[in-house]
Amino acid sequence: MDLYRSVRAIAGASSGGAGDRPIDWTAVATAAKGATEAGDLELAPADREGYAADVRDARERLRSVGGLAFDVPNSIEVQNRHHWIDANVATFSRVMHPVESEVRVAVPSATRVLNTGSMAFVLSYLASHVLGQYDPLLLADRDRHRHGATADNGDHGLYFVHPNIVAAAAELDVDYPRFRRWIAFHEVAHAAEFGAAPWLSEYLESRMEDGLETLAHGGFDSEAFHDLNVAMTAVEGYAELLMDRAFDAEYEDLRAKLDARRRGGGPLARLARRLLGLGLKRRQYERGARFFETVADRRGVAAAASVWDRPENLPTDAELDDPVEWLARVQP
Repeated sequence: MDLYRSVRAIAGASSGGAGDRPIDWTAVATAAKGATEAGDLELAPADREGYAADVRDARERLRSVGGLAFDVPNSIEVQNRHHWIDANVATFSRVMHPVESEVRVAVPSATRVLNTGSMAFVLSYLASHVLGQYDPLLLADRDRHRHGATADNGDHGLYFVHPNIVAAAAELDVDYPRFRRWIAFHEVAHAAEFGAAPWLSEYLESRMEDGLETLAHGGFDSEAFHDLNVAMTAVEGYAELLMDRAFDAEYEDLRAKLDARRRGGGPLARLARRLLGLGLKRRQYERGARFFETVADRRGVAAAASVWDRPENLPTDAELDDPVEWLARVQP
């Protein structure tokens, strides 16, 4: 960790090296890595084979249990925290570009320093807590989608932050290989969703673009962000259902301990989670999981997969709390 390097990078954002952009993303990456220990990435042969076997087994189990046709991304990386920051600086920069390109501020150098420092804090905090990530690379190539091309495995990424997985397993006092395998099942479940629904990436992109474009012009598109929240609740909830039904061992202790970890921590950690909206993400998990558990109990796991047949099959906000209504509409 090099806090001096971090502070120097943020202060240097005022020099204008980022051009007119309100965030200096190069400085964000430097500052976030300066404030974060990279973590050990010395993998024993058993670790390397373990990650590969976990992903391979998760793919086969999820295909079988969910009745889904999908493959895992070509890009599967076991990362340290700095690798994760680099990957996500690119993602954050891409997502924020519509807002950055339209925003005009009265004191650009001071605003750039503030924005750069804020984003560096966000990425540093997340890099120390993220265990795994399925990245659909939203907005990576908007022209490709507009011209009707479909996504392939190269459009998506699958990351495991090895130091965080090892640290979390020790903190939670759970068996590390078993915990690593559970995380793999969760992230591959997300790959299953996007693989089964070729329209999902474009749908999320369109709602995100609408919301960000309105924000850039000083407005707020409540409908776009509402649609995003509903869709992501379905995404998180279905992944919970699929991994729970496909995982090849008991998992309730893992879930209980990880949920307690998400809610715990000191005042600073709780404030950070509130500022970053991580409480919303947890509510998405819980609400979506309740919805799909009801659907699966009534019609089976394969029936729940019909949510990915077309965008119109996504549950409405009201249907998330009334799965029977969704079943009556989609599977009468």
